[in-house]
Amino acid sequence: MSKKVGILMGSDSDLPIVKGTINTLKDFGIPYEVHIMSAHRSPELASKFASDAEGNGFGVIICAAGKAAHLAGVVAAHTTLPVIGLPIKSSTLDGLDALLSTVQMPKGIPVATVAIDGAENAAILAAQILGVSNNDISIRLKKMRSHMLDEIIRKDQQLQAELSI
Repeated sequence: MSKKVGILMGSDSDLPIVKGTINTLKDFGIPYEVHIMSAHRSPELASKFASDAEGNGFGVIICAAGKAAHLAGVVAAHTTLPVIGLPIKSSTLDGLDALLSTVQMPKGIPVATVAIDGAENAAILAAQILGVSNNDISIRLKKMRSHMLDEIIRKDQQLQAELSI
């Protein structure tokens, strides 16, 4: 059985983006839980979740947040599990504020950070982390890469056929 992925959102308004993470984890057959927890409005909940995560069967935590986006850092400060930050575009700064708040962590408390609104990549990175010790996930990742290669080759062949007309 694979470890679970915890998905924390700073707000329910993050759900439309986070659905990409959820769907990708489903595609890989990775169990997950989704919760709303705020670094600022419910810091005790976030720190308790993080402190208890390993004992509760989690292997990776993905934190999605916009604006100040301190959720991933708060969670990372309370666990040694890998934490992936998913900055959300939710303000007048087009997500740059969330990106910088997530990626600029102090020495000793790392947060792996994906692109602004990079929900699918957050799930794929979580799968890669879990895949180190789970052969089924590793095989699914290799199949995904193979399908990506096949698609590029198909598209290139289609382009060559169109250009030779």
